[in-house]
Amino acid sequence: MTTVAQRLVEWLQAMGVEVIFGIPGVHTIELYRALPAAGIRHVTPRNEAGAGFMADGYARVSGRFGVALVITGPGLTNILTPMAQARADSVPMLVISGVNRRDTLGKGLGYLHEMPDQLAVTRSLGPAYHLDRPEDLPAILADVAGALTSGRGGPVHVQIPLDLMAAKAPATVADSGAGDAPAPDVATANRLLQEGRAPVILAGGGCRRADAALRALAERLGAPVILTTNARGLLHGHPLVVPASPSLEPVRALIRAADPLLVLGSELGPTDCDMYADGGFPATGGMIRVDVDAAQLARHPAAATVQGDVAAVAPRLTRGAPVADGAARAEQARAAARAALPPGYAAEVALLERLRDQVPGAIMVGDSTQVIYAGNLWHDHDRPGGWFNAATGFGALGYATGAAVGAALAAPEARVLCLIGDGGLMFAPGEVLTAAEEGLDVTFIVFNNHGFGEIADAMRAAGAEVLGCTPRPPDLEAFARACGLPFTRATAATVDAASPGPRLIEVVLPPVQDGSNA
Repeated sequence: MTTVAQRLVEWLQAMGVEVIFGIPGVHTIELYRALPAAGIRHVTPRNEAGAGFMADGYARVSGRFGVALVITGPGLTNILTPMAQARADSVPMLVISGVNRRDTLGKGLGYLHEMPDQLAVTRSLGPAYHLDRPEDLPAILADVAGALTSGRGGPVHVQIPLDLMAAKAPATVADSGAGDAPAPDVATANRLLQEGRAPVILAGGGCRRADAALRALAERLGAPVILTTNARGLLHGHPLVVPASPSLEPVRALIRAADPLLVLGSELGPTDCDMYADGGFPATGGMIRVDVDAAQLARHPAAATVQGDVAAVAPRLTRGAPVADGAARAEQARAAARAALPPGYAAEVALLERLRDQVPGAIMVGDSTQVIYAGNLWHDHDRPGGWFNAATGFGALGYATGAAVGAALAAPEARVLCLIGDGGLMFAPGEVLTAAEEGLDVTFIVFNNHGFGEIADAMRAAGAEVLGCTPRPPDLEAFARACGLPFTRATAATVDAASPGPRLIEVVLPPVQDGSNA
């Protein structure tokens, strides 16, 4: 007899899943029983949040959906933060959980890991499915396949009751039924491009896998290309690229002068366009928008909208002849944006460039830390899809260690640099041990200022006494030794990431000071 758990794992295998991240428990034993026969690699984090962040990093680098397997109750609640991060950044992630027996659900009987309504907790973050009868499995998996492989992307949750894990499964699993998308209508967009005198492209995360198509479009239009955070790494070193945030005034000036502005795969969110919350992002009602998500297209007025994947739509966009001054406009915006960086950020950008040049083609995975904030404002990375972090969208601390593990498993040929502060590291230190255990080429670069420097600065700027911003970090050399990792201590001027990982580098910074006068 083939069980529900076996059929689910067979479906994962058929969907091309090669790695699953999870922590086993009594509610998921049947799923774990089925994994060896499917040949799917299992990686164990030290917390279910780590499993979610690993699935996130794996999905961003591989282009496939990541999979996390968790127990009911605390396993599911632990992974909510990664699910919210994946939702904010449109990262496809499948979370499979157990749940208590069907006859106990919602009754408050005090069973292990009991929740009043587990599905309600995840439903606000994305599609969520409960298997109530074995015969419903094919239809549920068809819906899940569609949600994970089409549209904008994000987390999907499937829960299997404990009493159904070993139940007899249906003989077949239904196909998702997804067909080819109709050809997009680009007539209005092309007319606006033809009539325009100074086209500018604003590229978002929807362009991550469209480097060649974006490059060809930019050259065809003669248009500067502004890269939001999740588009960094595209068009590296190209004369038309502007690897700077739309939150910087010189980039906004370029947008205001655009005729027209072509927005490709970006939600135009404040974390990219208004991170200082000054409300100064230009009005863009005359723009052309291309996005795979119809709901996203409806959120901002535009002169023309095209629903579709950027890689498929971009080759259909044209204006006749390229504008001659595109490269000059891009060069001016690049220089002005870099000059407009806040005090201290220029040195952080220079550090990132040094790391990039030390490890060409590296994947840089970042947490919420100062050097990442600087890079999100201005950094020309040299690998498409090779720059991503948690400082956009949901902004989860502790993201980078797990995401770096997932990235390394998705691209074993690549070097991975994990850039994290000492405060962020303490949210998820166990995933460093996972990297060591798996022998992954991850270099953990920990910027140690003995606290939360960015928050302390914000408190001072607000006239508040700095409080709670100096949690004591561990001895990082001893921590690295406990994980079995080589350790180096450096300064921002001497950090050297050329040697392969897994290893840990501590970058010593001036410590954060508590107190209103510090």
